[in-house]
Amino acid sequence: MRKGFFLFVVCLTATGLLAQDKFTLNGYIKDSLSGETLIGANLSLRAVGKGIVSNQYGFYSITLSKGIYQLSCSFIGYQTKEIDIDLTDNHQQNILLLPNTAIINNVIVIGRKRDNNIKTAQMGKFELSVNTAKALPAFLGEVDILKTLQLLPGVRNAGEGNAGFYVRGGGPDQNLIMLDDAVVYNTGHLFGFFSIFNSDAIKNVTLIKGGIPAQYGGRLSSVVDIAMKEGNQNKTQIDAGIGLIASRFSIQGPLKKNKASYMVSARRTYVDALAKPFIKKTSDYYGSGYYFYDLNAKMNYQFSEKDRLYLSGYLGRDKFNFNNARRSFSTEIAWGNSTATLRWNHIFNKKLFANTTLVYNDYKFTLDGRQNNFRLNLSSGIKDLNAKTDIDFYPSPEHKMKFGAQYTFHTFLPNVLSGNQDSVVFAPNNSTKKYANEYALYLQDDWELTNKLKLNLGLRYSRFQQVGRYTFYQRDTNGNKTDSTVYGSGKTVQAYGGLEPRATLRYALTDNESFKAAVTRNLQYIHLVTNAGSTLPTDLWVPSTIRVKPQISWQYALGYFRNFKEGMFETSVEAYYKTMENQIEYKEGYTPSLKDPEEDFVFGKGWSYGTELFINKVKGRFTGWIGYTLSWTWRKFSELNDGLKYPSRYDRRNDLSIVGSYELSGKWKLSSIFVYGTGNATSLPERFYFVSGVLTQEYSRINAYRMNAYHRLDIAATYTPKPKKQRKYTGNWVFSIYNLYSRLNPYFVYYDQEGSAAAGTLKVTAKQVSLFPIIPSVTWNVKL
Repeated sequence: MRKGFFLFVVCLTATGLLAQDKFTLNGYIKDSLSGETLIGANLSLRAVGKGIVSNQYGFYSITLSKGIYQLSCSFIGYQTKEIDIDLTDNHQQNILLLPNTAIINNVIVIGRKRDNNIKTAQMGKFELSVNTAKALPAFLGEVDILKTLQLLPGVRNAGEGNAGFYVRGGGPDQNLIMLDDAVVYNTGHLFGFFSIFNSDAIKNVTLIKGGIPAQYGGRLSSVVDIAMKEGNQNKTQIDAGIGLIASRFSIQGPLKKNKASYMVSARRTYVDALAKPFIKKTSDYYGSGYYFYDLNAKMNYQFSEKDRLYLSGYLGRDKFNFNNARRSFSTEIAWGNSTATLRWNHIFNKKLFANTTLVYNDYKFTLDGRQNNFRLNLSSGIKDLNAKTDIDFYPSPEHKMKFGAQYTFHTFLPNVLSGNQDSVVFAPNNSTKKYANEYALYLQDDWELTNKLKLNLGLRYSRFQQVGRYTFYQRDTNGNKTDSTVYGSGKTVQAYGGLEPRATLRYALTDNESFKAAVTRNLQYIHLVTNAGSTLPTDLWVPSTIRVKPQISWQYALGYFRNFKEGMFETSVEAYYKTMENQIEYKEGYTPSLKDPEEDFVFGKGWSYGTELFINKVKGRFTGWIGYTLSWTWRKFSELNDGLKYPSRYDRRNDLSIVGSYELSGKWKLSSIFVYGTGNATSLPERFYFVSGVLTQEYSRINAYRMNAYHRLDIAATYTPKPKKQRKYTGNWVFSIYNLYSRLNPYFVYYDQEGSAAAGTLKVTAKQVSLFPIIPSVTWNVKL
């Protein structure tokens, strides 16, 4: 013990002696016009060849030997700033970058050599600019960041016009989607055709699909980390837009200049309001309608140079009403998310930055149906309370360390049914509410061994504990209850846990090319159970329990990255192989019931592998990218498909996206998107025969057939008027056409019957259902 303490003191003394001629430069990197912090901005030292990237709050810290340095600070869409520093002591300096749009309106100029994709050890990471998403054609004129992510290699859409997505063969529940650190469990409006994220409220979007860092956990396939705007600290700013089906309004500004700011953003559809005057009060369907809305709000306050507080929230709802007066029937379906996040940033010293977060998030689905004097209610949902601490430590330019702890208390409420008829109350004991604790500790180090070799090493330990109140029922082969075990409040029902190692490596071949490799192990303790291909409001989130084990994946990836023409073109080729254990499906012949849904689960394994190509042009009047994925995704369940492997519903052999944007003039900007994908795997009837006079279908093996290929071309033109006299506001018009050549892409296939079996004229024909032909739209945006 004494020897260990002596060695510890010696190490501290040696570190102090070595650090006597070293000093630390730290601060925040911000937008000079709004005061918003910039996430992932680059600060590099040209002569030394070292650098640092600002964290998710815009903070940076770098320790250097005493001397004179020339720093270069850069960020996509901003003017590069050169700074000369005479470092003779510890120094704090905030760096302000000027947006390119403030110099050349609507023209993106990148005055630096982009090499982040070459220099970092991270694989499969994409930073999406909201301005990029706004410049592209949008379905019904609604800008959607999740649909823009679908255009990247390795990410495929969930179907025609759908905002859901799959990453490298994983299901929709395997994507960790966070809004200001709050997990979002249902990302779709209008049954998935729009995402809940209002682009006017969004500051930054990061997608990670390979080599997920240790700070993230609980999902197998990807992370989508979305940050809301903090609010303009210098002046009040208003943004608004009127589209084909929805309108938006945002306001932001200082509460106390350079100290506190706020942002409020709202969006609502108005199809119901426009249609209401045309539906007569005498109509059987009067009162039917649908709408959704979003409300984002955020404020922050800087108490001191070392302390800042953030409070943000989101509220979104979909409401669908259907009335049929003739049948005395009405129903109201409502679903949506609520989140609240409180964050405290504290700088302990020049090298130590901490963030402590408290999060509340809630997803609810309710159905209220009435007919005459009978009423039926169905509800489900999931609620989380979360606390975590993340600490960034910058010991030297070669090391950036991050460590922290997380805790979440989950409440699951799947399918609670009740009702009444007159004075008779129908309240069966079908509530299967479940509770769970989830813990995690992690440590990671971004370590530059040499100018050529860089490692990102991480280790995460997670533990999941289902707790009471809970009753576990044992059943016989006929499904009858034979025995039960009752667990009291807080008592452990079942616990799982394990280590999740993460490692990525970068080897720089030259200044313009590098080779990368990654291996990650991920555990997932909560699961989405669905019969559909995307996150619908009726889908159920369930925890790991006595029956349901955690999903486990290993992912291996290799990549070659190269830039051409001084960073004008970024290219990469990545290959991956991913295994997935404890995958969940419903058993064959499943029909919904009031019992615990996990009693109808079957379990198996999955695996996916493929190659992704990415070519991105980032400079000039014409910008855009090509993304192509060649992949295979398989599932195997002993109780499904006779135990034989079959293509997953997420399997798509070929997936191609071509995205382009062209600055025609100072007034006009043109953009287009072309997508092509192999048809979805599906199961179809192979034989028809009569049983007791009823036509019966015999289906193929699971996903033995393919629908027709999916392809589509969208175009858009943005017109920005240039008034002769200066106005207090600026605006633009966005004209877009979805599905330009009106391709009838398959949504599903059904079989239609014609003729009579008795007459010998019966004919069964397969027919395809398509959703969207050519759809033009126009949107007007204004900024004050």
